[in-house]
Amino acid sequence: MLAIFAITTPIFLLISAGYIARWSGLITREQMQGIGVFVMYFALPALVIRALTHHPLEDILQLNYLLAYALGSVVVFGGGLFISLKHQRQPLNASAMQALGMAAANSGFVGYPVAAMVIGSPAAILLALNMVIETLIIIPTALILAEMSTQQGTSVWKTVKQTALSLAKNPVLVGLFIGIFLAVTGLPVPSPLFKAIDMLANAAGPAALFVIGGALFGLQVKGMARDVGQIVVGKLILHPLAILIAFLLVPGIEPIYLVGALLFSAAPMISIYPLLGQRYGLGGVSAAAMLVATVASFFTLSLIIWLISLTDWLVF
Repeated sequence: MLAIFAITTPIFLLISAGYIARWSGLITREQMQGIGVFVMYFALPALVIRALTHHPLEDILQLNYLLAYALGSVVVFGGGLFISLKHQRQPLNASAMQALGMAAANSGFVGYPVAAMVIGSPAAILLALNMVIETLIIIPTALILAEMSTQQGTSVWKTVKQTALSLAKNPVLVGLFIGIFLAVTGLPVPSPLFKAIDMLANAAGPAALFVIGGALFGLQVKGMARDVGQIVVGKLILHPLAILIAFLLVPGIEPIYLVGALLFSAAPMISIYPLLGQRYGLGGVSAAAMLVATVASFFTLSLIIWLISLTDWLVF
């Protein structure tokens, strides 16, 4: 078990460092946002490009992996949406945000650093694959449903078009397309440019964790136990469980990719979740859920890594 904590403790120490930097006033909210922009627009795209140009194309195009991860995530999203709409009688926009919190993991800022510590370089490939599912299926679905609820009278097609245009600007997706293009064409990357990409990619994990810590500062949990608990349980327990079942049902997936998928899915919700929640009437709940999920994930991720160590999927 000490070996497990040796993996997870440094990750949460970096998160704590970001929190302390904000709490002490050493770094302002605006400065922390600047670091977040660096991670999102430079470090993570560079990480994806490096991964896609470092591995054979057949290792990248893991269609069975995409199918299994999409299946598990869609099931959790649909389940969360159904419970919120039918059993709790929540409006569609709030229900969509609750379902998003359960089914969209923070793959770039938490999932990748954790998975990289456990499975090594394949984590970067899985980051790219998971971002495909999250940014092309889960997030757009949640946003379209939420927009349909708040913009009565607006056509579904217009809402879909606006969401697609917004997602097309996602820097990680841009990096994904660039990486796939380079992998397919085999075009060489000039040495100075590749060195710069490599340096940016190396900064992605630590900087992302630091930003998450800063984002947690100031978040509060007040009188929202039921909704927060539902989202956190859905994200940290039901999502990994659904991913595990989906990967066992879909054949032809290597154990190391199953391990990576479990670790990514066990990460807290996407970092912009509180911002999206605020836009669609779930601001306090989404912020509180992110705080609780991030703290609780230290224990749940450690537990999942320990359970994985009991299998023959990895050798610890």
